[in-house]
Amino acid sequence: MAPQSLSVLVAFSAGLLSFLSPCVLPLVPSYITFITGLGLEDISRARRTTLVHALLFVLGFSFIFVALGAGATAFGQLLLAYRTWIARAGGVLMILLGLWMLGVLQIGALQQERRVHLNDKPIGYLGTVLVGIAFGAGWTPCLGPTLGAILLLAANQTEIAKGITLLAVYSAGLAVPFLLSALLLERFLTFFQKFRSKLGLVNRIAGSLLIVVGVLMFTGWFERLAAILQPYTPEFLFERM
Repeated sequence: MAPQSLSVLVAFSAGLLSFLSPCVLPLVPSYITFITGLGLEDISRARRTTLVHALLFVLGFSFIFVALGAGATAFGQLLLAYRTWIARAGGVLMILLGLWMLGVLQIGALQQERRVHLNDKPIGYLGTVLVGIAFGAGWTPCLGPTLGAILLLAANQTEIAKGITLLAVYSAGLAVPFLLSALLLERFLTFFQKFRSKLGLVNRIAGSLLIVVGVLMFTGWFERLAAILQPYTPEFLFERM
C-alpha cells in the first residue's frame, strides 16, 4: 500500500464519518426536501428529479472541497524544504482535533456555530449547486475536524493532483451515502431511527482516527506503515495510485 493509497483510505473514512456525524445525519431529510422542493411523501414518486438534485448538491460541495485540497497542496509545495516539520505540525493539530472530538479538550473556535443558514433556495438546478457550495463552504464545526485533518494530509503531498485526489475521495465518502439516502429515503429514515443512539459513538471513532493518524504523521510512521502494507495492496489499486 503506497502512502497515497493509505491517505485515500483515511480520506474516504473521514468523509463517511462526516456524513454520520451528529449534526449532518439528522438533517439529511431536510436537505433532500429543501433541494428538491418536494415533501417526504412525494420524493419516492420522483426519484429521477431527486437524483438530479442530489447529484448537483454533491457537485457543489465537492467543488469547494477539491479547491481547498488544491490550495492546501500548493501551499505545502511552497514550503517543501520544511515538509518534515509540516508533517509534525499537522500531526499535532490532528491529535488536538481528535482530543476535541473525544471531549477531552475544549477549543472555543470550534465550538462556535458557523453554518450557512438558507431560508429560501434559489430557483432551479443552479440553486441546488449553490446550496451545495454553501454547504461545503460554511458547515462547521461538524465537518471542521475531519475536513481539516484531510487538508493537513493534502498539504503534505508533493503533487497538487494528489491533494485534489484526497479531497475528491473525502467528498465521495460524504457523497455516496447522501445519494443513497436521497434515492432510498424511506429506508434512510428507518435506519436513522435505529442509528440515532449511536451518533456519539461516531464522534468518538472519528476522534480516535484523527489521533492515530496524527501520531503516525508526527513520528514519521505514516509512510513507513504504508510501505509495510504495500505488498497487501491489490495490484489494480496500486496501478491507479
